[in-house]
Amino acid sequence: MDLLQHLSIAPILLPLLAGIVLALIEDRHHDAKLAVNVVATAALLVVALLLLWFTATAGPDAAATMSYRLGDWPAPFAIVLVADPLSALMVALTAVLALATVSFSAARWHLAGQHFHSLFQLQLMGLCGAFLTGDLFNLFVFFELLLAASYGLMLHGSGTARVKAGLHYIAVNLATSSLFLIGVSLIYAVTGTLNMADLALRIPLVPEGDRMLLEAGAAVLGVAFLVKAGMWPLSFWLPTTYAAAAPPVAGLFAIMSKVGIYALLRLSMLLFGEGSGPSAGLGAEWLFYGGLATLAFGTIGVLAAQDMPRMAGYSVLVSSGTLLAMVGYQDAAVTAGALFYLVVSTLALACFFLLAELVERGRGAEAGVLALTLEAYGDDEEPEHAEEVGVATPATLALLSIAFAACALLISGMPPLSGFVAKFAMIGALFDLGDPAPGTWGLVALLIVSGLAASIAMLRAGINTFWVTFDSDVPRVRATEMAPVLGLLGLCVLLTVAAGPATDFMAEAAALLPPTGYAPAVLDMAATAAGGGP
Repeated sequence: MDLLQHLSIAPILLPLLAGIVLALIEDRHHDAKLAVNVVATAALLVVALLLLWFTATAGPDAAATMSYRLGDWPAPFAIVLVADPLSALMVALTAVLALATVSFSAARWHLAGQHFHSLFQLQLMGLCGAFLTGDLFNLFVFFELLLAASYGLMLHGSGTARVKAGLHYIAVNLATSSLFLIGVSLIYAVTGTLNMADLALRIPLVPEGDRMLLEAGAAVLGVAFLVKAGMWPLSFWLPTTYAAAAPPVAGLFAIMSKVGIYALLRLSMLLFGEGSGPSAGLGAEWLFYGGLATLAFGTIGVLAAQDMPRMAGYSVLVSSGTLLAMVGYQDAAVTAGALFYLVVSTLALACFFLLAELVERGRGAEAGVLALTLEAYGDDEEPEHAEEVGVATPATLALLSIAFAACALLISGMPPLSGFVAKFAMIGALFDLGDPAPGTWGLVALLIVSGLAASIAMLRAGINTFWVTFDSDVPRVRATEMAPVLGLLGLCVLLTVAAGPATDFMAEAAALLPPTGYAPAVLDMAATAAGGGP
């Protein structure tokens, strides 16, 4: 059991140590840095899968929640890391995307700038820490860490469009960080604690005279998360930023917006769900109607997009809008369907970001920009390494078209793949709530319309790309670039086949989100589980 307890901190320590090692290796040793990055990311995936396996097999009660306190301090004063089914799922999803994107970058993108590998590992540390932390202040710390690393990754590869989008991205997130800190400070001023489990117990007891200040702090904190999640109208920065990022960076960024979704889901169910007194349901309507607006805006953007990366950026908004609306219900069954959709949409979007670069290779200025950056940062001892990208064959074209079609089915939610299963699970859970309200009918209609819009946009892009461009220009693709794309698609197919066990696990994760499933386990285990103590 002690070994399992220490697994809770391993997803943070592994990227931290790897990032330090990579920072000490000179940039000219590209192959060595790539090897360290890949090995560390693979090790992170193994640890994440072990955590996921433990939480999935521990049973549908508090035993599936592991609490790890640092410094052997008593609860709730300890810095606590919490591994439950939801956090373990998010860490595993992060590790999968990380291994896919770093493998994709091995062909040439890791040579397009300095410090890519160190920033990549620090980004993973911030993401895993944000998912595993059990208190709001350390959520802020890991939030800042992942943002700081993402600033450098956003600018990786140079180019005017990338630098312009990166500067906007930095400015928006610096403002968001200020809101985050203000919100956390207000909550601490009222409750005297930032431990999430302890907050769940104290919020119902807050005096009526202090409740307005508490809710103001929660609202400010919620705005910070909504900016990260991309809720309209706070999402103006997201499509341009994601479209301008280097493909492996954009693939990893596919889970960045889910950090905001995760925080909103965790805190809304834990702190402002049933049993939180007068503050129960705080912000739920805002999440629901904001999600509807985001879903509508993203759908229009997908139809209007004229290139694949921008289409993928707006598809991120469609995913975020869907999840925000589902979080607004604060219902375990709806949340279970939303979690399944979160996993499928994140895998599909990451795959689409990678695939878009392959099918559009050589058509625009991106290839020229990459060539210049490779010349500037490439290995002088092996200049041909940056230019060799494989051999174009009819099989390559067929493989790309099949992968594109699978992505289209997943993103649009059309049968028979897991994107359809996820939408069906969410819609079924909505109607199981009883007599549907007008808002529910509107959400279901938007889900169907967004799927049709994505189908139209993807069909148009496929015709323009595969029926026109490839008549004269077939891209050259390496196996290290195609393998991650096929691997992500394979996971989506696996989720289609194993939809039953997967949805059962999501239901277990959703059941542990309320205080009755989270707070007692964290506080009790923190008193006995060791982070260096007996």
